[in-house]
Amino acid sequence: MTTSNKFTELQTFYTGKRVFLTGHTGFKGSWLCLMLKELGAEVYGYSLAPGTEPNLFTILGLENRIHSTIGDIRDLDSLEKAYIEANPDVVLHLAAQPIVRDSYKDPRYTYETNVMGTVNILECLRNHPGATSFLNVTTDKVYENNDLENHGFTEDEKLDGYDPYSNSKSCSELVTHSYKKSFFSDPAAPAISTSRAGNVIGGGDFANDRIIPDCVRATIGNQPIIVRNPYSTRPYQHVLEPLYAYLMIAMRQSGEKSFSGYYNIGPRDEDCINTGDLADYFVKYWGDNATWENHAEPNAPHEANFLKLDCTKARTTFGWEPEWHVEDAIRNTVDWYKAWNNCEDMYNFTKEQIQEFLEAN
Repeated sequence: MTTSNKFTELQTFYTGKRVFLTGHTGFKGSWLCLMLKELGAEVYGYSLAPGTEPNLFTILGLENRIHSTIGDIRDLDSLEKAYIEANPDVVLHLAAQPIVRDSYKDPRYTYETNVMGTVNILECLRNHPGATSFLNVTTDKVYENNDLENHGFTEDEKLDGYDPYSNSKSCSELVTHSYKKSFFSDPAAPAISTSRAGNVIGGGDFANDRIIPDCVRATIGNQPIIVRNPYSTRPYQHVLEPLYAYLMIAMRQSGEKSFSGYYNIGPRDEDCINTGDLADYFVKYWGDNATWENHAEPNAPHEANFLKLDCTKARTTFGWEPEWHVEDAIRNTVDWYKAWNNCEDMYNFTKEQIQEFLEAN
């Protein structure tokens, strides 16, 4: 296949690299495992067992395609053992309790996982030198959000997420900042960054309380889609957008430590749409009498009404731009779920979507 210069650059860097990936059995982690394999990396994953049935990790058969360790990020001894075995060049930290509503149900577990999990992986990085690049993946919800319309958050704004999930990821950011200043200031130390992205969509997400999985479950079950927050605006993007950015940041800072920092990764302004519009696009591309209903909840747990990121820093620093508009992202997402529902070869289908995306870059 014909590939772009950006893909070639990634492939040149990651071929033969040992990459330690926490959260590898999750939705984003599974896509990232396959993406790294396509780039020639040796992937070592550490995570809990997949949290849903079905799940993308199993659908893609990744357990037999990478080095996979099932363990709890809160268990430092287990994590450290896997880390030493991997002896990584690059560390990507994705392990988290990622659901806002679940964080209201079990805030203690959310903080233990999202805060102490970050401490634990940074302890591995500190105590076992060798890696040149570390990236902590957080969320667009880390900022103090006063629901100011059309305000795009920049990286220097106050971190203070509202709900336990968002706040715990704000704390994860602060932990990373502290470790970076306290233990990794030497020029020979690994480069450390955080990346703030969220509201990703794409094939293979089967989590509860997420709009696309809810759309898929309802439509396959011949039921109308129930939309709880149709007026909430979010920076929706295909999962491959931030994953490409994570790999790019980790690569660039590995070669030039001045690139380490804190980066928003989100869609163009025109691609920040509300959940009702997202449901409209889903219905359009699914067809087959798919419909949705407005079930706005008057007493729902607090979630921000408006959320948008200013990604100027990533654009000016790296020349990075989002590739797929939101309608392209939704179309590719629907195509994946339709193929899965039709029992197609999802390993090759998913690989082809990755190739299509990387070729477009």
